Amino acid sequence: MNQEQIYARRWWILAILCLSLVVIGLDNTILNVALPTLVRDLDASGSQLQWIVDSYVLVFAGLLLTMGALGDRFGRKLALNLGMVVFLGASIASAFASSADVLIATRAAMGIGGALIMPSTLSILTNVFPPKERGQAIGIWAGVAGLGIVIGPVIGGYLLEHFWWGSVFLINVPVISVALIAGYVFIPESKDPVLARLDPVGALLSIGGLGALVYGIIEAPNHGWTDGATLSAFAIAAVVLTLFVAWELRFDHPMLRMEFFENPRFTAASVSITFVFFAMFGSIFLLTQYLQFVLDYSPLEAGIRVMPVASLVIAAPLSAKVVNKVGSKFTVASGLAVVALSLFILSTISDASGYGTVAIMLIGLGLGMGMTMAPATDSIMGSLPLSKSGVGSAMNDTTRMVGGALGVAVIGSVLSSAYSSSMAGATVGLPPAAASAASDSVGTALAVAGRLPADAGSALAATARSAFVDGMGSAVLVGAGVALAGALVALRFLPSTGREEAALPHDRPEPVEAAEVGV
Repeated sequence: MNQEQIYARRWWILAILCLSLVVIGLDNTILNVALPTLVRDLDASGSQLQWIVDSYVLVFAGLLLTMGALGDRFGRKLALNLGMVVFLGASIASAFASSADVLIATRAAMGIGGALIMPSTLSILTNVFPPKERGQAIGIWAGVAGLGIVIGPVIGGYLLEHFWWGSVFLINVPVISVALIAGYVFIPESKDPVLARLDPVGALLSIGGLGALVYGIIEAPNHGWTDGATLSAFAIAAVVLTLFVAWELRFDHPMLRMEFFENPRFTAASVSITFVFFAMFGSIFLLTQYLQFVLDYSPLEAGIRVMPVASLVIAAPLSAKVVNKVGSKFTVASGLAVVALSLFILSTISDASGYGTVAIMLIGLGLGMGMTMAPATDSIMGSLPLSKSGVGSAMNDTTRMVGGALGVAVIGSVLSSAYSSSMAGATVGLPPAAASAASDSVGTALAVAGRLPADAGSALAATARSAFVDGMGSAVLVGAGVALAGALVALRFLPSTGREEAALPHDRPEPVEAAEVGV
């Protein structure tokens, strides 16, 4: 496949890449809707529920840099196809998991596939589209990534109302199958034309350091942020990641060149993405529970009511035009400010507020996310050479995953602490096991309330819902503060580069060595 053919097929290639990507976003939120069902059908504890979500995050985040570098070295199309095959097999295994522990393991396997898929899609896109069109293509890419997040709860809710919980994983089968077949025909292979030496030491250090970091973040809400196990994980992460940086500075062919971080465009955009995903993942994690446990919607009804955040699907592609007018700096900062304002609105609701305020918040959250994600991602990819697009894409994805995991952990910890404090008086007189369960989460409190006499059960349920909403209000304020901090970082450090790039006279892809592209 020559360059003219690739250029002519670029929008078809983007469509296939987006189809490959949508399963990643879909998988994140479709599972959140199923969490209450897993409590009932698999007897999953609160800790197991968190690990069903976070085993995927842990493996995904730990492997991203390594998989991105391997894609640059051996072929991005190869990495994409391999990732989809692994993701497909792990999805089928997850659907038929016999226990919560088995599901945790199969979700971890899905993380391996995801770590291969996501950086491959963005790095292939970057090599296919010329600089003049790249911002628009990345906007569409970011919008589709958000689309998976939006439609996940709706599809998950529908499947849970009509089938068993395992169907939320089987939805991946037809999507991946179509993407594999179409990708074989249309997507070109690309790789770094310079066959540099592998960096196994750097790969092991990045996996160990990122894995320890994400593990510490995940476990902190359970053990406490000052617990010895949590501090040990963070200490290991600090030491190993410091060794990783030292090795990459010393090695002749590092998989991640540290001089990338000297570019404020690369670094500030990475921080912005980390902060916005912190806010989004943490708030959505709580909101799906609020809609079901407090407003008493079914999984499908809850999924439909998350749909206003689909505004990000519109905002992300349009952000390229905004960047052309005002630059990346103000576009990203404005997006983060809108996210912060939306979460502040969410913090004001009560258990009697109803859905209206939530809908307004979701529209704002989606608009802010769309205006932040696409230009920040374009800033990261545009600051790196094409030959390193796999590593650049992996760095972009790593910031998303670490930010998201940290958001769920920190915002979840604030909620848990506030909820438990509020429930202390309401559990007096209950058997010790029931009191402990009711103080653990609103879901288990409602289950306990259902086994009590009518008056006592209603009182406990009302108190649990009120305690959850109060805790959620405090928790999302943390997310709002982080998003606002991200806006200040973008204003201070992110160069305003959009208008200048848009004026560059590129109307064809950049030249690529013949050995770099093939079928």
